[in-house]
Amino acid sequence: MLHLVLPRGSHEKETLDLFRQAHLEVVCDISGCEAAIEDSRISSVSLLHPQEIPLYVEEGLFDLGIAERDWVEENASQGVSLGELRYFEQASSQPVRLVVAVPQGSPVSTLKDLHEGVKIATPYKELTEKYFAENDIKASVKLSYGVTETKILESADAVVTKAKTDEALQNVGLRSISTILVSYTEFFANKQSYADLEKRQAIEELTTLLQGTLAARSQTMLKVNVADEKILKTIVELLPALKSPTVNPLYGSDGFAIETVVPKSQCTTLIPRIVEAGGTGIVELPITKII
Repeated sequence: MLHLVLPRGSHEKETLDLFRQAHLEVVCDISGCEAAIEDSRISSVSLLHPQEIPLYVEEGLFDLGIAERDWVEENASQGVSLGELRYFEQASSQPVRLVVAVPQGSPVSTLKDLHEGVKIATPYKELTEKYFAENDIKASVKLSYGVTETKILESADAVVTKAKTDEALQNVGLRSISTILVSYTEFFANKQSYADLEKRQAIEELTTLLQGTLAARSQTMLKVNVADEKILKTIVELLPALKSPTVNPLYGSDGFAIETVVPKSQCTTLIPRIVEAGGTGIVELPITKII
């Protein structure tokens, strides 16, 4: 039913990991360009370079795909955004910024310091020209292939490039003077596909599975037994639950069983506190989805 396109290259591993964790494992052929998912809702899977995906989804070659916001803006694509899937950013804890950068030793400190006719190298020609025009700066924007950062030493005064951190720019001798946009990974659908009721239902089901998988990555399930209501009250007050914890009486006992979902990052301090408060039989369980 659905023709799906996923990014290959730098985001490929994280993308395939996400689908595998959502129980939508992608099996690639020997070429690495075509793949399949054993799911009745997905008839084909292709892996393409990220910059191609927004345009191909808009043109209807694919029903839906994953792309970064920077390439959506560069192609002025008109697909239907199904929401952000921050799986790549989740792994690095940093969103990707599209920035205007100059050499570290440059006297330029702001965008307005750039001289008229400044030479800019970038793979984002359309987006860069639009940005400089909006800021009333006449610039000569040249399309750059390969490692854009090196062009500043050869044929450009500044570059427009991706950056996760300022430190990453410093490592290649650059510093940012302006941020054009923050680029998150998004799920997109073709407009005509999304207007088809049968396809829309399948698209929304897949979106729910992927978003639920991402939501579960930072959470864990805790189960705790307590001997009486006094201990129960103390431990419930310790718990940073998504909602109120589930509490059930223990069979043949005056005690209770508590179940709750908590952030993984808090477990190393939370579990010892639960023990100190009188909790026993503590079990920490992984979660595959939260919906």
